[in-house]
Amino acid sequence: MNIAIIGTGNLGKSIAKGLLQNNTIASLYLTKRNINELEEFSTYDNVHCTTDNQKAILASDIIIFAVQPRHFESILDDIYNSIQKHHVLISTITGFSIEKMEAIIGVDNFLIRAMPNTAIAVGKSMTCICANQKGKTHLNTATTIFNQLGNSIVIPEAQMQAATVVCASGIAFWMRLIRATTQAAIQLGFDAKEAQELAMYTSQGAASLLITTKNHPEEEIDKVTTPKGCTIQGLNEMEHKGLSAALIQGMVASFNKINNIKKEQI
Repeated sequence: MNIAIIGTGNLGKSIAKGLLQNNTIASLYLTKRNINELEEFSTYDNVHCTTDNQKAILASDIIIFAVQPRHFESILDDIYNSIQKHHVLISTITGFSIEKMEAIIGVDNFLIRAMPNTAIAVGKSMTCICANQKGKTHLNTATTIFNQLGNSIVIPEAQMQAATVVCASGIAFWMRLIRATTQAAIQLGFDAKEAQELAMYTSQGAASLLITTKNHPEEEIDKVTTPKGCTIQGLNEMEHKGLSAALIQGMVASFNKINNIKKEQI
């Protein structure tokens, strides 16, 4: 595959690293205003860094947009004449609908929206994907790319805002929970390095257990909560302090913010 990433910031770099790690590409074009910030990719023979979006698009078949939302419309206007019939356009732009993309570049294009998270850099992203009517014929292309960088599911576009909160913002939420666990472990006597290692791998183990067994979290919780034991004591204290409520309310707040961004764009 010949792929271009338009706007190689944090997310774009993560996608690029994941693609290179899995050796899924023939050529990879990375665009950025300051290409000095892409120096880490200079050792790859099949990676080309440029400030020229048109050049990158014309040399590629699959175009992944990873720019900031406020820049996306002007970029689409600028590259409109460079888009060819064979191009598959994949947007990772938060809150930017397929309908708005079609209004700028037309409906006769393969348009796909993908919402990955930064764990794509290590091949562990949870990516949600949707497409316009024509783009649905290339959903297999998109899922092939993102399944090699983690896991992906195809959802209706109406759920993309919520998917952004659960999967993309969700990385930050889980990092904060891991940080809190680390701080608790330090208070309980472990040094900082040991504490973070305990927190990280316990979190990984919990997720892996659910992925492998397909069990509900409460089913696994029941296995480690004995009557009058320390686990249930800790869980009850966390719930008393509002752990679940705070997490749910935080995610809803993020969802409301995304909807406000979308209204501002409209």
